[in-house]
Amino acid sequence: MARQTNSLGVAGFILSVICLLFFWVPVLDIILCVLGFVFSFIALFKSPRGFAIAGFVISCINAVLMFALLGATIISIAALAAL
Repeated sequence: MARQTNSLGVAGFILSVICLLFFWVPVLDIILCVLGFVFSFIALFKSPRGFAIAGFVISCINAVLMFALLGATIISIAALAAL
């Protein structure tokens, strides 16, 4: 019996890990995070689901990091403008 793979799950996982490494680059992070999230979400409906679940969770963590970094940047710019 041949071993099954979930190519979209692996692609989503890889994109999510790359996104996690480059979360400080704004445009690249948004593109990689969205692609990793979409690929992993689609792959959740195929078997096996291991990489898809991992990619989905990492994409969610990346989104939180991205919004936290964006919020910190906005707050620091507002604080500098108030001086």
